[in-house]
Amino acid sequence: MAGLLSLARTVDKARAFNAGALGEYRYDCPHDKRLLQFLGIDAKTFAESVGKMGSDAEIAKWAERNLLARKTTREIEAFNRDSLHWRPYPGSEAEKMFREQRSKLAPDRDDVTTWFELLDLDERRYVPQHLREAA
Repeated sequence: MAGLLSLARTVDKARAFNAGALGEYRYDCPHDKRLLQFLGIDAKTFAESVGKMGSDAEIAKWAERNLLARKTTREIEAFNRDSLHWRPYPGSEAEKMFREQRSKLAPDRDDVTTWFELLDLDERRYVPQHLREAA
């Protein structure tokens, strides 16, 4: 949405948050926080703004005019690229949680190391197997 990874997902979660229908999802989780920080908006304001708009197209235009207008194409490309490689910090609680979740979803997939790969596994999308380099 609007050329930005995770925006559509965060919009959907904001809508569910507004409706009190998040289920097992968490709004304003670290994934959302990373995007919202890049956009320069807090979760409460973002959810309120999403709640005032109807369609994805309207939200995308709002995001482009009000949140992305201050960003260069390079900044957006860098955010998207960095997002694809985003991993938990070694030794952190997030890494522990990441490993536990990966173990539940696909215990044989220690090649899955990024948050987006884990998210794809969780949502049953295909995640290509990474080839290990010979030592």
